[in-house]
Amino acid sequence: MAHAPQIRIPATYMRGGTSKGVFFRLQDLPPVARVPGPARDALLLRVVGSPDPYGKHTDGMGGATSSTSKTVILSPSERPGHDVDYLFGQVSIDKAFVDWSGNCGNLSSAVGSFAISAGLIDRDRVPDNGMATVRIWQANIEKTIIAHVPMTDGQVQETGDFELDGVTFPAAEVAIEFLDPADASGGSMFPTGNLVDDLEVPGIGTLKATMINAGIPTIFLNADAIGYNGTELQEAINSDERALAMFEIIRAHGAVRMGLISDVSEAADRQHTPKVAFVAPPADYTASSGKSVEASDIDLNVRALSMGKLHHAMMGTAAVAIGTAAAIPGTLVNLAAGGGERQAVRFGHPSGTLRVGAEAKQVDGEWIVTKAIMSRSARILMEGWVRVPGDAF
Repeated sequence: MAHAPQIRIPATYMRGGTSKGVFFRLQDLPPVARVPGPARDALLLRVVGSPDPYGKHTDGMGGATSSTSKTVILSPSERPGHDVDYLFGQVSIDKAFVDWSGNCGNLSSAVGSFAISAGLIDRDRVPDNGMATVRIWQANIEKTIIAHVPMTDGQVQETGDFELDGVTFPAAEVAIEFLDPADASGGSMFPTGNLVDDLEVPGIGTLKATMINAGIPTIFLNADAIGYNGTELQEAINSDERALAMFEIIRAHGAVRMGLISDVSEAADRQHTPKVAFVAPPADYTASSGKSVEASDIDLNVRALSMGKLHHAMMGTAAVAIGTAAAIPGTLVNLAAGGGERQAVRFGHPSGTLRVGAEAKQVDGEWIVTKAIMSRSARILMEGWVRVPGDAF
């Protein structure tokens, strides 16, 4: 029986923030995969190694976690005032499914670096030394991201002494601005119109919840309302099947309240969004690295789930939601941080701490956020070609 040989596709494997993914230039994809559809999804699934019933991604580039099962497609921007169009695909581990419903804030920090290295940016926009400003159109959520990428002798500067909790080694700092990060549909940043809602979840009860569309749709809960203290590490949640089932039920009912789906049964086909996070006032804990986090060093603790599991650090988009909600008096995030007005917050997560800033204001009684700012780092891990069977898509 004849079998199709493997084909090779130019690709770059990159770390961005606390995530990793396979980056492609749109022009390098096979023609049938240059447009959205089943062929593109099938190709990316095969690249990552999904669906994998063993949950290991042994036969692909994925890392078998939500943080490492990611793909990015970039192309020169067709949108005025932007340099590059950025499309993010979150690949399911055990299902034949690619979720295009949201952004990856962590990999956003690698987009500018990749775009420069891959020749997608006009050279007259990139200084030989200093800081390159890359204007990114995030196509999934139709938002602008500005990346400030350090340059040395005409090359992206990737090495440095910037330390990011959740990343083993220091690297060069990349500052990221998420402009107008609230919901792209034109609706309220708070889809229910409220800063805090009573979310009824059958079998669990009625929970206070802040549901916000900023960075990524996110449902915030109080940790103590669901039996936690906010200092939990991954094993406390991810080894508890009942807890994971509870969070999925909460996510599904929250998605309906946020208008993201019409029925809870649709949540299974929208795994990337919304996120569920729980917050608590500052408290001492030991991070997964063994680092001691003191209550005096943070404003609050936050734990968030991604693709059905507690994240090992914090998703960049969820950090935008945290910073935005913290800046708005009366949200659960703001109250956990002590209340009042603030333009930045430092929160504890399973791997350590993270600081994020946000500029929020009220206009005609509606809260808007003009930007959220954070620092990450990015690095090329490997570049060349990824190979997939020619009949895989």
